[in-house]
Amino acid sequence: MRRREFITLLGGAAAWPLAARAQQPERMRRMGLLMGTADDREGQARVTALKQGLQELGWTDGGNIQIETRFGGADADRIRVHAAELVALAPDVIVGNATPVTRALRQATSSIPIVIVGVNDPVEQGFVSSLARPGGNITGFALIDFQMVGKWLEMLKEAAPSVTRAALMFSPDTSPHYYVYLRSFAAMPRSVAVEVTAAPVRDTAEVEEALTKLGREPGGGLIVAPDAFTVVHHQLLIRLAQQHRLPAVYGYRTYVAEGALMSYGPDPYDNFRRSASYVDRILKGAKPADLPVQQPTKFELAINLKTAKALGLIIPDKLLALANEVTE
Repeated sequence: MRRREFITLLGGAAAWPLAARAQQPERMRRMGLLMGTADDREGQARVTALKQGLQELGWTDGGNIQIETRFGGADADRIRVHAAELVALAPDVIVGNATPVTRALRQATSSIPIVIVGVNDPVEQGFVSSLARPGGNITGFALIDFQMVGKWLEMLKEAAPSVTRAALMFSPDTSPHYYVYLRSFAAMPRSVAVEVTAAPVRDTAEVEEALTKLGREPGGGLIVAPDAFTVVHHQLLIRLAQQHRLPAVYGYRTYVAEGALMSYGPDPYDNFRRSASYVDRILKGAKPADLPVQQPTKFELAINLKTAKALGLIIPDKLLALANEVTE
């Protein structure tokens, strides 16, 4: 009896530390978030979408996950500094938004998992080996591929048939890959009959100069490519396009409510919400190399009829029928 009691007591003592350990709260996980945008209403809205996606999966900022957020504001030097800061914190995963952010994070670490959001054609830019098998420590959610940009030109021509020449505006500092977009325009059918040229801009002064020049002669149109620089300065672009009476198409639906003529592109907030699923899987042990890069699934066309009227345009019924949102 004594021997049996001793064994029972010993077994209970051995089990107690295991039970105690099982009752310990799960350790706090750490996530870095580096945005290519400014810390403004638009930037905060995207961060909120990501946090909402995480919360739906059981991750609460300040609860079981600590999120360190930095905003690069389309400034390449600031982005590099923030990337180094986040990597030095040794988080479990980093979410990076936009091309310059992805480039900086890639240079800063090859071991910390990185989930990219809103990056155009990551294969073309060399961030991943392929969409299906990214390889390395980077995966995530692409914004658009280079084959989609022809739709901007088609829609611009439909909305403004008088457009015979269009400028593709982007920043070569934050998105040097946009020169590749011109390949898509070169492949457009001749029936579109619009000459497209690159309009690289590095600061607001160059933006004003380029749009003033474009608006001097009739037949001009503008395609504003979605990159970190144009996101930060989109209000200036909208104002100058109106001032110079330039029909313009943008990448984000929210700009139409601010006076842009039209937009076509993926829902950026949906992209951020979806990226939470990869953060969740990585925190639970998945490797970025095994998670395929996903393309956007939700595209939106928005049209501002008030802006169209101010430009003397009558939007075709066919285009209006396709629109997800029409602002009167």
